[in-house]
Amino acid sequence: MNARLGMSKKLAIVATTLAAITMSAIPASASASASGHTDGGGTTAAHHWGVITRNTIGSPVAALRSGPYGSFGVQGASARPPFGQGSLGIEVSDRSTSLTPPSEKVDFGNEVDFYGNRVLDLRQVGFRVFQTSENIAYGGGGATGAKNMPNIRFEIDPNLASAPASNYSTMVWAPDASPVTNQWSPYLDATTTGVWFLTGTAGVDTGCSQSTPCTFQQLKTALNDGGSTPTIYTAAVGKGRDFMWSGAVDGLRINKKIYDFEAGGVIARNASST
Repeated sequence: MNARLGMSKKLAIVATTLAAITMSAIPASASASASGHTDGGGTTAAHHWGVITRNTIGSPVAALRSGPYGSFGVQGASARPPFGQGSLGIEVSDRSTSLTPPSEKVDFGNEVDFYGNRVLDLRQVGFRVFQTSENIAYGGGGATGAKNMPNIRFEIDPNLASAPASNYSTMVWAPDASPVTNQWSPYLDATTTGVWFLTGTAGVDTGCSQSTPCTFQQLKTALNDGGSTPTIYTAAVGKGRDFMWSGAVDGLRINKKIYDFEAGGVIARNASST
């Protein structure tokens, strides 16, 4: 018995020593980043990101991943994720459910950190996308198919004077077609390209509905109608419900932060340092 206890004590001492060595080998910046604090280089680990289950229909995929790299034959900066080594991979299917419309939908976002922020304070929004020629074909080809792209979505309280009882709408950016395919795009600026619309009553009252979308500035002007300040509930990157799509997004920008999607988590980078 004493021999066994003695061996247990020795093993415990060895384990403690190895743990201490391992911890001392981790760079201070890595341990700080993992705990959500700044690493001293303008980046922080950003928690609270994930699939928004309320907004998920069917069996879509929105997962942090490595890559994508390529496509084959593509070289240089556009052949790899624009930040780090990973991105947010998104896959949705068309005609895969018994609902109407039958396609899938997914939002990968944050329901905590933007809650209560002022919509009218949004000044910089956009992302980079890995778009494929197959996705264009899935969208029907031509100009419509080329715009088969993921979206940026803000769930908001529009607080419109014209509709005081309406306290929910989704503010959606529908990008223009990516300027490149089968590789990573340059930064797509949602404040100057593509169109925006509001869902529900807010879209009808502002004139910025899916059938009559607005520019970013037109949308902000329409929301500033004399009611209480419109506020944000959530922020997300999403896709659906429309066409099948398989690709990736990285470098989501919201004002002064760029959200770098990595296989191990989301990193918030200061826009001025990237």
